[in-house]
Amino acid sequence: MSPVYTSLALLITITAAFSYINCKYIHLPSTIGIMIMSLVCSMVLIALGNLFPELAEQARVIMQNVRFGDLIMQSLLSFLLFAGAIQLDVRKLHRHRSVVILLATIGVIISAAVIGAGIFFLFQVFNIHVPLIYCLMFGALISPTDPIAVLGILGELGVPESLEIKIAGESMFNDGVGVVLFLILLQLDQNGVETMKAGQIAWIFLREAAGGWLWGLALGYGGVIVLKSINNYKVETLITLAIVMGGYLVSELLDVSGALSMVVAGIIIGNKGMAISMSKTTRDYVSKFWELIDEIMNAFLFLLIGFEMLVLVLDWQLVGAALLCLPVVFLARWVSVIIPMYILTNKTTREKGAIAVLTWGGLRGAVSVALALSLPEGPGREKMVTITYVVVLFSIIVQGLSIGPLARRWMQPVTIDPSLPSGN
Repeated sequence: MSPVYTSLALLITITAAFSYINCKYIHLPSTIGIMIMSLVCSMVLIALGNLFPELAEQARVIMQNVRFGDLIMQSLLSFLLFAGAIQLDVRKLHRHRSVVILLATIGVIISAAVIGAGIFFLFQVFNIHVPLIYCLMFGALISPTDPIAVLGILGELGVPESLEIKIAGESMFNDGVGVVLFLILLQLDQNGVETMKAGQIAWIFLREAAGGWLWGLALGYGGVIVLKSINNYKVETLITLAIVMGGYLVSELLDVSGALSMVVAGIIIGNKGMAISMSKTTRDYVSKFWELIDEIMNAFLFLLIGFEMLVLVLDWQLVGAALLCLPVVFLARWVSVIIPMYILTNKTTREKGAIAVLTWGGLRGAVSVALALSLPEGPGREKMVTITYVVVLFSIIVQGLSIGPLARRWMQPVTIDPSLPSGN
């Protein structure tokens, strides 16, 4: 039997087992509970490595067969983004479009710049030698938020719908923007900063971002037309699956942002497609299918994050450096939230505690780890991978588990001034 299939089968089985244990006994948010259990298992296997070297080696081989970075960027990311986007209500998103766009674009760029400069300075102070371009790439890969785990918690707390839409909308789009920014910096590193002209950089950004957006529009509206021509829930569900898998594959061939393509296509299918192209039965089946895909892949994804410790070379000096980087990451997140929010002060009503919740609730996730693993071999790569992993673990465990109690304290009913516009 194929080693890859064997590895995936074992990991899916473990995911199901951990999901059951968490649901039955632990009662943490599903993704966080699964990741903590896989992290504990990784630590136990590492600790038992001297006593049972074959067992530890087999576990490492399984994770190496999975190829975490490739699996995320080439497979799971497309499903997760489409599954999230198909659930977004475009009318609600449109009312908060200014905040979402600024957070997902200007916010990501500001955050990447602050983090890159901040950790470069920090490394200089502690005599850790990492090129500036690697620090900037770290800023780009760690800036996109992944608030999958926190959205469920905020929903249970009765957080204002407008804030939930901002968090969800930002997370959908800033993955694509962060990936594009990372790829630009990666090309600068590979080709040499001095050889890249402003026009070339602008073209890369335009090709990736605008091209991804246009391809997403083509996929979405093409899907709407095809779905409208038939009435068979089985075939229509299969068509949505083809849009994701085939569409993402073509985006790679076109060299445009597959992440942005999936978000745009998902929003169109989830709103226009379901409204005019699907029967009630089809809408029900398609919605449940993608909700289930979202749950399964998120559970599997967070299991992989915990087990990834088995194949990473963790230097405790770098773990300490990563902890020192955390204040820089939080400062950058706060700056990247507060600037867009204050730019729109006269256009939107900010819920009390919104900036605090957006800052602390901006979790980092698997995309950051996958991008770090895609860094080319060179000075600073292993340092960036280790630091990224530690920041992601802290983000998911500490921020993910504390955002609920903190949101209760921060979020208070607010009286809206009727003289201000209701949307933006």
